[in-house]
Amino acid sequence: MGNTRKPLKRHKSIQPFSREHHQGLLLCWKIRKGIQNGVSYKKIKKYNDWFFENHLKPHFDDEEKYMFPVLGDNHEMIKKALSEHRRLTRLFGETTSLEKTINHIEEELDRHIRFEERELFMLIQEKATPEELKKIDEFHQELDFIENTKDKYWE
Repeated sequence: MGNTRKPLKRHKSIQPFSREHHQGLLLCWKIRKGIQNGVSYKKIKKYNDWFFENHLKPHFDDEEKYMFPVLGDNHEMIKKALSEHRRLTRLFGETTSLEKTINHIEEELDRHIRFEERELFMLIQEKATPEELKKIDEFHQELDFIENTKDKYWE
């Protein structure tokens, strides 16, 4: 049993961001499954584009608007997260070298989400004042995930 991770306790105002992260991790799984099943990268790209516009981009915007100010723009973890947001945005916008790009998206999105969940959100939760947590809770509306069922390439 030795190396099992304990579930992370999240403040209720941060939980919606963690639930949104779950959808991002599912995207990584879908990409891996599609590649494993020999689905065309063009088809995977089409779904990724939809996911980015409808879920990931608004999620990044909300993190930057409501969560990151708790630590400030000059904090090393915030600089890292913002840099990763920019890198992922560029990757999702890439239209050439799809095989390489999609593999990078899968790897980097997974790594980014795990960094935010295990390190950044834990620190934000520790440092946030009750007023800041209340503001996050009041202003961030969890993004309802409605699946794009037109082309479930991972099934």
